[in-house]
Amino acid sequence: MSDEPQTEDPMIAALLRERDGLEQRGLTDRVKQVDEQLKFRGYKKPARGAKEQATPAPAADETPKGRQQQAPATT
Repeated sequence: MSDEPQTEDPMIAALLRERDGLEQRGLTDRVKQVDEQLKFRGYKKPARGAKEQATPAPAADETPKGRQQQAPATT
């Protein structure tokens, strides 16, 4: 399992991934902008030491409802 925070909201999940990448690259100004967007969307950082609420990820062989698996590419 990954230690990546998971959420029901895809926009918040994308912003959290973006924030992690920016933080690793040392772009603190951009991290602050992403934090503002997270706050705007109602995301609250978990308290230190507290685990983030995670939703269980689907098993590798499961396709999420309403989606079809992509056909293998042929050339």
